[in-house]
Amino acid sequence: MQLEIRERTIGEVTVLDLIGKITIGDGSVQLRDAVNHLLEAGRNRIILNLGGVTYVDSSGIGELVSRFTTTKGTGGKLKLLNLPKKIKDLLMITKLLTVFEIHEDEQAAIESFQ
Repeated sequence: MQLEIRERTIGEVTVLDLIGKITIGDGSVQLRDAVNHLLEAGRNRIILNLGGVTYVDSSGIGELVSRFTTTKGTGGKLKLLNLPKKIKDLLMITKLLTVFEIHEDEQAAIESFQ
């Protein structure tokens, strides 16, 4: 299964529910396109819900960092929600866990933009 992205808007915040794999090729390109589309529309308060992500390769990690940097460059914020243990461990090993703002609770993540 490749990556499926479902978009929800809650007030000023856009939540992207990611389901499947973020890997080199389709998955990372889909993620890049989805975030860029939001930024072009002026929507730069973004939460990536990774609860449904089953696998992330090095390209996927690179894309997460790239989207984080791009969003920050627009004056916005990109936050991560519901990290599966494997992905959390991967971010810890790569020392990227401290780069991202990570939440376990969606309401708390949304409120953190206030």
